[in-house]
Amino acid sequence: MRPDTPAEVWPELNYADWKDTCATLHMWLQIVGKIRLVQTPWTNHSWHVTLYVTSRGLTTSPIPHGSDTFEIRFDFVDHQLRILKSDGGQRSLELKPRSVADFYKAVMTALDELKLPVKIDTMPNEIPNPVPFERDEQHRSYDPEFGNRFWRLLVQADRVFKEFRSRFCGKCSPVHFFWGAPDLAVTRFSGRAAPKHPGGIPHLPDAITREAYSQEVSSLGFWPGADMMPMAIFYSYAYPEPAGFSQAKIKPDAASYNAQLREFVLPYDAVRTAKSPDDVLLEFAQSAYDAASQLGKWDRAALEEKKPSLHSASKHS
Repeated sequence: MRPDTPAEVWPELNYADWKDTCATLHMWLQIVGKIRLVQTPWTNHSWHVTLYVTSRGLTTSPIPHGSDTFEIRFDFVDHQLRILKSDGGQRSLELKPRSVADFYKAVMTALDELKLPVKIDTMPNEIPNPVPFERDEQHRSYDPEFGNRFWRLLVQADRVFKEFRSRFCGKCSPVHFFWGAPDLAVTRFSGRAAPKHPGGIPHLPDAITREAYSQEVSSLGFWPGADMMPMAIFYSYAYPEPAGFSQAKIKPDAASYNAQLREFVLPYDAVRTAKSPDDVLLEFAQSAYDAASQLGKWDRAALEEKKPSLHSASKHS
C-alpha cells in the first residue's frame, strides 16, 4: 500500500532502534562498494565508487569486467542482494542476520561462480578500529523493517536532492551514495581550485581526500548517524570554509552549526515531522548554499540555472 502521509513517506528512523543493523549494513555496503571501486576506471572526486538509489534499494550501476559487465543491487523490498551479469548469469543472496565475514564469503563465492573474480582491500574505511571483512563476526544484525525504512528515507532524500541539483548549471556531482561514511550527497563546485586539504579521515588515504577536495565545494547530504552522533541528520558544509560561515543564519531554526563536524546539521526528525518536509529540506539546502557561495564570493550569476519556461519551449516544438 502506498504511503500517503508525511509520517509514512518519511519514516521514523531512530538511531538507537537500529544501530546494530546500521553497523552491519554499513559493512555490507562497503564490501559491495569496494567491488565497484576496484573494477571501475577512476573518476574525479571518487565519483566512480558510489552507489545509487533505486526504486527498490541501492545499486552499483553496471561495472566492467573484461568485455562483460555486472551490477550488484541491494533490494530492501524483498531483502535480497542480486548480482546480474551481462551474459544472463545471476545470483541472489538473502539479506538476513548474518556476520560480515559470512556475507563477504557469500558475495565473493557468487562472483567466482559467475566467472567474475574480484579482489578487494578487505579493511573497512572511515571508521575507528576497523576489522577486516573476512574476520568480522561481531556485526551480524539485520532487521528488514529498518533496512526498508532506511531505503525509503533515501528515496525521499534522493528525490529532493535532485530537485536542488537542478537549480545549478555549474559543475555538480550526481546525487550519489558514498559507502564510506555512509552518506547520500550532492556537491556543487565554484570552479576554483581549493587549498590543500589537511586529510586525517580515519583509514582513508590523504591523497584520496585531497583529490576529492581539490576544488571549492558546497555539499549537501544525509547521514544516518553513528555512536559519536547518534541521530540521523541532513548536513551542509563548505570547503574551504569561508570566514563567517559558522555564524551564518541558516534556515530553518532547527539547523545549527556543529563545530566538531564543521558543518551545518539539521535533524532528520525536524524534516520528517514538518508539515512539508520537501520545503523544509530545500530551505535548509538553499540557505546553507547561499551562505557558502556568498561568503566565498562564488560567481553565482554564471553558476545558477536559468530554466526556459515550458511556454517558450513549446513555441519551438
